[in-house]
Amino acid sequence: MNITLLVQFLALLEEMKTREEILPEFERLLDRCGFDFYGVVRQPKPHENPLRLLLAGRWPDGWPQIYIRKKYVVIDPTIRYLGHAQRGFRWRDTLAAFRSDPHRKRMESMMVEARNHGLFDGYIFPVHGRRGLMGNLTVGGRVVDLSPVELSLFDAIAKRLFWKLLELTDPEIMAELISRVEVQMTRREMEALNYLADGMTSNDISKVLDISSHTVDWYMNGIQEKLKAKNRHHVVAIAFRLGLIS
Repeated sequence: MNITLLVQFLALLEEMKTREEILPEFERLLDRCGFDFYGVVRQPKPHENPLRLLLAGRWPDGWPQIYIRKKYVVIDPTIRYLGHAQRGFRWRDTLAAFRSDPHRKRMESMMVEARNHGLFDGYIFPVHGRRGLMGNLTVGGRVVDLSPVELSLFDAIAKRLFWKLLELTDPEIMAELISRVEVQMTRREMEALNYLADGMTSNDISKVLDISSHTVDWYMNGIQEKLKAKNRHHVVAIAFRLGLIS
């Protein structure tokens, strides 16, 4: 039953043009799937207020204020796990990944406090763009068991819903995030860049490419200039973000 509803909403989402059309339909879908709460949010940095990046949401009374006041975004296991996830996952499955983490007790306390506010379990779906993790859709409340097919459909909905709401809410940010990156790299520069991302030094790369280490350094300086990077570590970080390497 839920599969039909999810497919129908995906088709409907393509036709809807305003937040006033989209959000009531989405909330109706969540109600029918058994979810009480949700959030569509741009990815916050550790010390940013997630509420300022919220594109849409419905949360228990008082919970967002507690979450911000106690700085839970810094230790929230679902947010930390999100950085490594390629597809949607269940909230309660994330704690197992942080068994030996120094913040484990605080994570457990956060989960207890969340349950006290009606957030017993849920799911979170990452949204990626050319520059990495851009945001997410999270849904929760009562315990709901989604099938693998339903998880895949929610993944698709998360991506389409996020970009559509971002475009309607802040078209300038949307344009900035999806703007085409013009970086022209030669074949040799791309080879050197990929080897650099593998942790190789100029000496290592020179042996693989059968060129001098001075020539490798010359390529690296050119790459650094094109990417406006501060150093080689910054080169790799920017290249990953722009999708030049993976």
